Amino acid sequence: MSNYAESLAHLDSYISARVPVIGMRTIEQQRALRLLREAATQPRRSAMPFWIYTRATGLRDLRTNTSVQDDRSLTGAMDFAAAQFGSRQNATIVLVDPDHLEDDTPVTRHIAELARLADNTMGSIILITDAPIWSGLQRLGMSLHLDLPDTDEMYGTLTGFLQDHHGHIPIEWDEDDARRAAEFLSGVTEAECINLMATIAAKGSILRADVLGLAQAKDRIFSDLTGLERVQLRESDYTIGGLSSLREWLRRKHQLMEADLRGSELRPPRGVLLVGVPGCGKSLSAKAIAHEWQLPLYRLDMASIHGKYLGESEGRFREALAMADRVAPCVLWIDEIEKGLAGRDDSSGVPQRIIGQFLFWLQESQSRAFVVATANDIRSLPPELLRKGRFDELFFVDLPDNQDRKEIIELYYHRYLKSRPEPEQLDRLVDLSEGFAGSDIESVLHEVGAEAHVNGGTENLKPSFLLDTFANTVPMSRVNPEQIEEIRAWGRERAVPAGRAAMATAQGGTTPSRRIVFMDD
Repeated sequence: MSNYAESLAHLDSYISARVPVIGMRTIEQQRALRLLREAATQPRRSAMPFWIYTRATGLRDLRTNTSVQDDRSLTGAMDFAAAQFGSRQNATIVLVDPDHLEDDTPVTRHIAELARLADNTMGSIILITDAPIWSGLQRLGMSLHLDLPDTDEMYGTLTGFLQDHHGHIPIEWDEDDARRAAEFLSGVTEAECINLMATIAAKGSILRADVLGLAQAKDRIFSDLTGLERVQLRESDYTIGGLSSLREWLRRKHQLMEADLRGSELRPPRGVLLVGVPGCGKSLSAKAIAHEWQLPLYRLDMASIHGKYLGESEGRFREALAMADRVAPCVLWIDEIEKGLAGRDDSSGVPQRIIGQFLFWLQESQSRAFVVATANDIRSLPPELLRKGRFDELFFVDLPDNQDRKEIIELYYHRYLKSRPEPEQLDRLVDLSEGFAGSDIESVLHEVGAEAHVNGGTENLKPSFLLDTFANTVPMSRVNPEQIEEIRAWGRERAVPAGRAAMATAQGGTTPSRRIVFMDD
């Protein structure tokens, strides 16, 4: 059964049992009222009176929508309820979103007294709210939580919308397209779904390309995200050089990310953990994946998660993961994850509890939130995070080999110098950049591009300037060779290479720093 059907079954049984207080938690008031009317209008309840109170309309008959009294205050509605519970059997009062339900207040005390009065005459009070209900009141009855529509219910909403517009505008969607759209819209309300579809229909057609467009349109609904930062991509974030094994693996996962997995035991891809040498493209990979897959990119900032009060950090982290489920499909980027999950010896126990939450979410979440986590100091990560089944794969991003460096040099040469290097020049740059990380290559070519801009173009630079700049750059692999080699030694044994070849011994790790000057011919 869908969530709506399950909630209707529970509500129906609570009304039949004449439970004194029925608390219905939901952020979809209109959907809850439709659920309630469906339960109240069943033929066997035709003799049972139902009244509903809202701040806007006051007290009205639920079935006929006729006004009951002129007093539109909550106090007036509760006085009416007291009179009905004291004089007749099987009366039901529905209070929509009354204030101050969370704590022990005069309002909750008053409703509790009404519930005890209703219990004597088989009456019921139904509370529809998006806030928690005071435990002293909730213990007098039962509660149910109307969750957001699941994919089957969302599919029904979409097909209903498409049927309403059939014959009025061109519609290219078939059943499979509607099913994919329903999965993409998981996490939004029914009203938000209708608004998104109406926005698409307003352009005069509903095309197959609009299915993927829903993921981007859905992203605009969530403007203030707890613990998540929306990352706006620049054109320079769209491509990466090297990492061919990782890119091929991601291509296969993308097919599964978009596939219809109904009727199978498969779940959407969970994500990838990228570890390795700093500056070799781990963070850039998250941006490139989001662009390639046409999905919004969110960054989970671990620093913003931690609070100073007991339980605050865990609560924020739980909210951030829940929000990731809501905004899915998306790419969730967790940069330098070791800084947020390190601290196993912390006496407060906060890191351990956050790790537990994260592992549970990785294992159990069925949303299409693809995690790209990066780490430099893999030794700080808890071993249980590295176990197979948490992330789909653990890749080691090493220093680029000759072929990868050639690809990276061509990429940044064109970006900063607006031209292509000559083949012979490119080969010399590949040799000179041995031991360079991708960030080292970008930095060098950015410097050359800046110098060319200042001097009015590359034709005004000395022919040897480019080679001199490469030759005189000291990459991190030679600045801190011991640390880099330690990282690479770990990656050789425990992770899948992200590049096209198996990792070799650190280039430049044992070679002294050198300075070379190319004289003008």
